[in-house]
Amino acid sequence: MKKIEHVGIAVKDLAVSNLIFEKLFGAPAYKCEEVESEGVSTSFFKSGPNKIELLAATSPESPIAKFIEKKGEGVHHIAFAVEDIVSEIARLQKEGFVVLNETPKKGADNKLVAFLHPKSTNGVLIELCQEIN
Repeated sequence: MKKIEHVGIAVKDLAVSNLIFEKLFGAPAYKCEEVESEGVSTSFFKSGPNKIELLAATSPESPIAKFIEKKGEGVHHIAFAVEDIVSEIARLQKEGFVVLNETPKKGADNKLVAFLHPKSTNGVLIELCQEIN
């Protein structure tokens, strides 16, 4: 793992949360997009090398909707940048981590992504991210 790629925050209302984070960072989101496969709308904010991803559910069945229903708004995941996501998935499985999707899928912000189950990472959802070239 090269670095923390971003921190994901689950929010109920993306428009309201965008205004809050625009005030916080003094700048608008640099990217907003919908990820249909995950049932979310996202926006990304940057401060120096650090990125925050806001995630709002687009359907009541989405993982973000279920997360907010269970835990409320707040930190949802920590994402780490990796060079080779397939190799990293294999390495982490050998180390005993539970991978939620063994085949990487297209995520937001031009990334291939895979997730590690929080039960195997002290309660923290971990996302692996590889830039799509």
